[in-house]
Amino acid sequence: MTTVVLHPRDLAGCEHRLALDNAHPDMVRTRPDTPEAQRRKAAAADHRVSVRELIRGLHSDQPPGTVVLIDPTTDHGARVTATQAACAAGAEWIWGAALPTDRVVGRRGDVELLIREGDGYVPVIVVNHRVSYPAKSANGPRNGNGAAAVTSPIWGWAPTVDPTRNSRNHRRDRLRLAQITAMLRDLGLATSTDPAELRAGAIGLDADCIVVHEMASALEDYRDTFARRQAIADGRVATTPRRIGECRSCPWWFRCGPELEERRDVSLVVGAYQSVVLADAGITTVDQLAHFDGNPPDDWPANARFDDAVLAAIAWLTGTPLIRRLAEPTVARADVEVDVDMESYGEHGAYLWGTLLTDNTDPAREVRYRPFGTWHPLPTPDEGRSFGEFWTWLGIERDAARAAGKTFAAYCYSQQAENRWLLGSADRFAGTPGVPPRAEIEAFIASDEWVDIYEAVGRNFVCPNGKGLKKVAPVAGFTWRDAEAGGEASMDWYRDAVGLGGTAPDPTQRRRLLEYNEDDVRATKALREWITDRAAVEIPYQDQMLAFRRGGDSRAGRT
Repeated sequence: MTTVVLHPRDLAGCEHRLALDNAHPDMVRTRPDTPEAQRRKAAAADHRVSVRELIRGLHSDQPPGTVVLIDPTTDHGARVTATQAACAAGAEWIWGAALPTDRVVGRRGDVELLIREGDGYVPVIVVNHRVSYPAKSANGPRNGNGAAAVTSPIWGWAPTVDPTRNSRNHRRDRLRLAQITAMLRDLGLATSTDPAELRAGAIGLDADCIVVHEMASALEDYRDTFARRQAIADGRVATTPRRIGECRSCPWWFRCGPELEERRDVSLVVGAYQSVVLADAGITTVDQLAHFDGNPPDDWPANARFDDAVLAAIAWLTGTPLIRRLAEPTVARADVEVDVDMESYGEHGAYLWGTLLTDNTDPAREVRYRPFGTWHPLPTPDEGRSFGEFWTWLGIERDAARAAGKTFAAYCYSQQAENRWLLGSADRFAGTPGVPPRAEIEAFIASDEWVDIYEAVGRNFVCPNGKGLKKVAPVAGFTWRDAEAGGEASMDWYRDAVGLGGTAPDPTQRRRLLEYNEDDVRATKALREWITDRAAVEIPYQDQMLAFRRGGDSRAGRT
């Protein structure tokens, strides 16, 4: 029997997808990437190029052969040969390394960087997400292992305890590093034969250091994971679909979705972990959950309301988009209200702050959309200029309302994103006209004048289809002008709008982004006003819906 060969990307994510990929290899080879996958790959490739050029520049004064750059456009065999030659020559840095496929064990892998240490090489991956973050105190917080982060400078391999930052634990990264480390050890290219002495690294989005990983525990996790994944891939372990977050972009959903609907699988209405807990308790279908009238299973997560899961099942059966938690839904309101929506481009910055001002005490005053943005490609100092103008305008409107004896509130939908860029902009652009001290931003975020409508929705309603703005606002009667409007699509629009990739900037995409941003703030306004004005009449109350489990017909609303 031919041994199934696993790539590091096969070690994490949905097990059923791995099974389907290996059962139908012809379909995998011929299917195109989804637009979302194309965007991720393009962004990751751009980041790798920038890190490669950074490393090349840092060693430009070193003797020839110190840094070996392997041509990424050549086939795998040519890259393997080039990697082996560079290792044999004792190159200090090898970019774009590829290791020979091990068909006996069944694994393959490549790595952005090999750094020489002693007689072996340390693998370092380059990823398009953050792998560390600054410490919150002088002594530094501790990572999940209870130890200070260990980092190395980007220009060399010199691991030291770094009390100024904390590492992020990405299991997918650690499994990839473990597979590369295991392959290096089998090839005699690792820095040691003792797992306790093996280290690896990751360069993240900020590319300001190498986060160092001790590989002993990662290799233990890898060994068990690899064995199970290989058994799945060659059909020795059966899998079954279960709806998880990954399903939203999975090319196999066309197959798994109908199968889950057909068996009315409970994962259609609860989270992945919750569906496992329910299945262990014998609750495998939506119907069983909708009619369940007992105590939650013993392992039910403490931070999740069990009645919400039952209500989500009832909503699925009856086709109900929202269920009211409270007899009278509420949300904070004010005399002068400003809806805010921020647009960012990945991790590179926030290029647009859109606002919509409503003065409820002056019906004659225009409800006006006002954007503050930059069309210079991110990252750019002009982002600080646009943020400073936004913050100055917001402060003027707030102070004017207070001076007139009026109450004031600013609204966003899911403040996590806005807060991140509010605080980040204050830090990155300190000293730019209009940009406030961080303490001023922190005071604003903590005040009653900054209201998160996402939190209000969760407080007032059970949302069986999700709490995203584009899921909930249509229930309130709002529609977007652009049928393709969404966060993922806006990434493509932005690239075209500013001319990334060497193309000329497209003004039509700028207008599209502005319309999308305006619709988002208008949707937030429409939703919060609907919560206080009409939701109590239009949305069924939870007590009414829970009566379903005692006498309702599970066939209602779904066929």
